[in-house]
Amino acid sequence: MKMDMLIDELQEIIESAITLPLSGGRTVVNTDRIKEIIDEMRTNLPQEVRQAKNIAADRSNIIARSKEEAEAIVQRAEERAKNMVSQSEIVRQAQKKADEIIFNANNESAKIKQAANSYVDDILKKADEQMSENLASLKKTRQSLKALQQKKQGKK
Repeated sequence: MKMDMLIDELQEIIESAITLPLSGGRTVVNTDRIKEIIDEMRTNLPQEVRQAKNIAADRSNIIARSKEEAEAIVQRAEERAKNMVSQSEIVRQAQKKADEIIFNANNESAKIKQAANSYVDDILKKADEQMSENLASLKKTRQSLKALQQKKQGKK
């Protein structure tokens, strides 16, 4: 959002520039403020990139934790099944329950992975769209500046 405000401010400076009389359409702008805005844009852009990287790292942590939880559930189920080996009916029930726990753990793990991937993809998509909008706006501003310069040079 900060980038949008900076681009809007650049555009406002250009639009409110004072035209010098008898100069062929040349205008006066506050170059110091424009330089400050560009510096702020350079500072803010890496923050957005870092934020996207942090989101990707969080996704990896969520997946790793879900794998650990699934492994712990599977290990507990296996231990429980080993302790119930004394009778065939108990063994059969234990195996059935262990399979059910493993199945549920795998399903839960898959759901967590899918949710994490979806969440990260959504955040990255939003960051990508925002950065694309900012870049398009910046290109448009540059084109406007070039057009003004060419127009001024053509009137000489």
